[in-house]
Amino acid sequence: MKPLKHKSPYLIKPHARVRLGHLPTEISTGPKAEEAAAPIVVKHRTRLSALQEVLYAGQQHAVLIVLQGMDTAGKDGTIRHIFSGVNPQGCDVTQFKVPTPLEARHDFLWRAHAAVPARGMIGIFNRSHYEDVLSPVVHGLISRKLTRARLEDINEFESTLADNGVVILKFFLHISHEEQTRRLQTRIDDPNKHWKLSLADFAERKFWPQYEEAYDQLLSATSRKHAPWFVVPADRKWQRDLAISQILLDALHGLKLKFPAPKMDPAKMKL
Repeated sequence: MKPLKHKSPYLIKPHARVRLGHLPTEISTGPKAEEAAAPIVVKHRTRLSALQEVLYAGQQHAVLIVLQGMDTAGKDGTIRHIFSGVNPQGCDVTQFKVPTPLEARHDFLWRAHAAVPARGMIGIFNRSHYEDVLSPVVHGLISRKLTRARLEDINEFESTLADNGVVILKFFLHISHEEQTRRLQTRIDDPNKHWKLSLADFAERKFWPQYEEAYDQLLSATSRKHAPWFVVPADRKWQRDLAISQILLDALHGLKLKFPAPKMDPAKMKL
């Protein structure tokens, strides 16, 4: 399948050198307030729902959406706010956590490949196969040689998917350290959000510089025409939702989706 052309300002071009510390976490253009953006996001959801129906009916392509980001970056919120209008029959969400004993006995891409959406489906990876590079690098569990090998394996894996009709869109939700502090404090202060608190989140927070450096390497090495990364400013949730939903719509429109021809002549059908 020929790669789609993307014009988003958040696109990481192939082989570009990424420095997250130099990229914004807020958007300075477009709507200036959430009240102005909300109706646009609603319109995007409606259009996305309509396009998903054609995607599901045609079964010519699959769409794989990868969501990555620091803790509290808003992966769950992105799914909830953008895909709330999508038919559940045509959308699967897979969350990648610490590998199970069975998963750990296989190659690191085994569990990801098993979750790839079928043609006609939208698949969302809430975290993804990139976790099997990211965390081991941060904690010094794999060598530089193995890191490079895994990143190349990922490029080849995603290339294979693209060759088989899978449209891959990868989003890094870019928040600042200060915004993460605010979000964690909100969880501490609000009893209704205590269930979200995790000791692991607070422990991993100490490794922010190491995660940022690991992401710099990861994003630089794996943004390709057939599987692009978008670094989306995510300090303001409504800006994040607006940007991602626009990218999704542009990609789906680029597929020029059509309903399949009927298997019978409707004019000859009588009840």
